[in-house]
Amino acid sequence: MGLRLEDKQTIVNEVNEAADSALSAILADYRGLTVAEMTELRSRARTSGIYLRVVRNTLAKRAIDGTPYECLKDALTGPTLVAFSYSEPGAAARLLRDYGKDCEALDVKAISIGGDLFDSDQLDRVASLPNREEAITMVLRLLLAPITKLARTANEVPGKLVRTLAALGEQKRAAS
Repeated sequence: MGLRLEDKQTIVNEVNEAADSALSAILADYRGLTVAEMTELRSRARTSGIYLRVVRNTLAKRAIDGTPYECLKDALTGPTLVAFSYSEPGAAARLLRDYGKDCEALDVKAISIGGDLFDSDQLDRVASLPNREEAITMVLRLLLAPITKLARTANEVPGKLVRTLAALGEQKRAAS
């Protein structure tokens, strides 16, 4: 039985809201997944904070109108699973990559980050993007590097002086 107009509008609005606040989106073909596998994937998505939904292509096309993910419209063919990442751009890619290792039936169609379209072969690259904590750590290391180098350089001057004086003292003792 088909969906009522109100149900379709609800789905379009829900997916549109998810797309508006997402950092990245991934479309995948889920043909061949069993109900248990889909349930497991949905469970993993919930724990990772990823919006995951099977959406009809016509509804998905309407939902992504006016969002940065309009570039995904051409990839909306066949059975489609939509995954939106909220907290970090690579979260959905990591989920689908890791789950795809266990379940080969899952096939990524397209990836979009902030409106830029990537091919499905870029999944590993997107999945390897650092999470928030890793990115903060990398930025802090970059900020601390010049200060650390300055401290080492400043510490090296007195150290060199002490080593020179010690060597002179050794020479004088050896000469005496």
